[in-house]
Amino acid sequence: MKNYPLLLLLLLFLYTSSVPLFAAKVDTVQTFSKVMNKEIPAVIITPDAYNKETNFPVVYLLHGYSADYGGYVDFSDVTGMADQYNFIVVCPDGNYSSWYYDSPMDSTSRYETYVAQELVEWVDNHYKTNPNRESRAISGLSMGGHGALYLAFRHQNTFGACGSMSGGVDIRPFPDSWEIKKHLGEQRIHPDNWNKHTIMGMLHLLTPNVLAISIDCGINDFFYDANVRLHDELIYRKIPHTFISRPGSHNTDFWKTSVKYHSLFFADFFSKSKTK
Repeated sequence: MKNYPLLLLLLLFLYTSSVPLFAAKVDTVQTFSKVMNKEIPAVIITPDAYNKETNFPVVYLLHGYSADYGGYVDFSDVTGMADQYNFIVVCPDGNYSSWYYDSPMDSTSRYETYVAQELVEWVDNHYKTNPNRESRAISGLSMGGHGALYLAFRHQNTFGACGSMSGGVDIRPFPDSWEIKKHLGEQRIHPDNWNKHTIMGMLHLLTPNVLAISIDCGINDFFYDANVRLHDELIYRKIPHTFISRPGSHNTDFWKTSVKYHSLFFADFFSKSKTK
C-alpha cells in the first residue's frame, strides 16, 4: 500500500503525545578508521535510561549529500526518539559525498568498510549494546537512504532492519550529479560500476523475511519515481517491506516526520526480535 495505514498513524500519535520530557545524552566522539587511516567524528545519542547493567539496541542514521554527522540533532527530534524507545542512535560522518561506498575509483574513500565494520565494532566495544543483527538497524536520508539500504543489503549478518528516507535508490539517471562519478567513474565508461552500486541493481541479494525494510518518499520528491519502482520490484520479488508515500518534497520538513516513522518501525522490530 502506498498510503500509510491509519492505525499506525494513530499509534504514532499516541506514542508521541504521551512521552515525558527527554533527557537523552548527546556526545560527539572521534573514531579511527584503519582502512582510511584517519579520525572520523560521529554523534552518539544514549537514552536517559542508559546504564551499565542493560544492553541497548542501536540505530545508525546516515546523513545526505553535502551534510554531516550533526544534522539529525539539528533538524529532528532524534534525541526524543532515543529516549522514547530506549535505543542508542549513532550518526556517523560519511564525508559530504561518499555515498557510503568502498570506491572502486578512489582507494582513500572506503566508507562501506568504515560504517558496516569498523564503526559497528567501535560502538559495540565502547557502549552497552546488544551486539547482534537483531538489535541493529540502519537508515538515512537522500544519499544516506541509498547508503543505508546499500550497507544493509550487503551486510545482512550485521543489520537486521534498514530504512530509506527520500533515498537515491537508483543513481543511474543522474550520471553527472552529486559527485557520484568521483567514486564510480564516468557512467559511459564504467557502466558496470553504476549497475552494481545502485540499489535497483542489488535486489538479487534479498530473500523474503531476512531484512525488515522501511521506505518512504514524498510525492513531490525528484527521487519519488525511483522509490515507487523499488516498491513495485520488491512486491514482484515477494520481499516484505513497508512503503510510505505521502505529500512532501526533498527537505527537512519531510524528514522530521520520517525520523519518527523509522524510529517507530525499528522499535517495533527490536521488540519483536526479543520475543523470538
